[in-house]
Amino acid sequence: MTKMVTDRLILREYKEIDRDAYFKLKSDRDTMYYLQDIQLSSQAEADEDFANVLKDMKEQDRKFYFFHVELKETKEQVGSVGYTVVDHTPLGKIVHVGYFSYPQFWNNGYITEALKKVLEYAFTQNHVYRVTTGCLAENIGSEKVMKKCGLIKEAEHVDWEWHDGKMKTRLEYRMLKHEWERMNSNR
Repeated sequence: MTKMVTDRLILREYKEIDRDAYFKLKSDRDTMYYLQDIQLSSQAEADEDFANVLKDMKEQDRKFYFFHVELKETKEQVGSVGYTVVDHTPLGKIVHVGYFSYPQFWNNGYITEALKKVLEYAFTQNHVYRVTTGCLAENIGSEKVMKKCGLIKEAEHVDWEWHDGKMKTRLEYRMLKHEWERMNSNR
């Protein structure tokens, strides 16, 4: 079971005891505003989704590496950070990163801190070669996280996605293993 610790946070794989917290987080309207495609709407839907998460963790060729993020001091749930494996290459895994947190934790640097740790894990322990992620251009907080973690902007897709009753622009970011290594060689 993977567990990572930062100055202020604990990132750990989900456990059976997290079932209710998982539903609460992924069904929160404000938390999931930009991730409506994975927002949960019922306990039954959440139970099925969570059972799949726990099952996938036991697979030798896992697809999902998402971590429960909590404050180190209080154990209060902040959110979730991780990635989905979308392809395997001879150079390593291609993954898509995602993150979300409760609004009361926004603008505290928690998700940036957590994502930096997940990137370290991905590139140093999990044979990841390429990380991609993105957000709607209006989601300024999410883009700030990407920039603070050193990800590189690759594209801006104008009127790319239908969201909340209108077409919106999507931004795409990436990081390759050698870029992460170069960025972290001065530590």
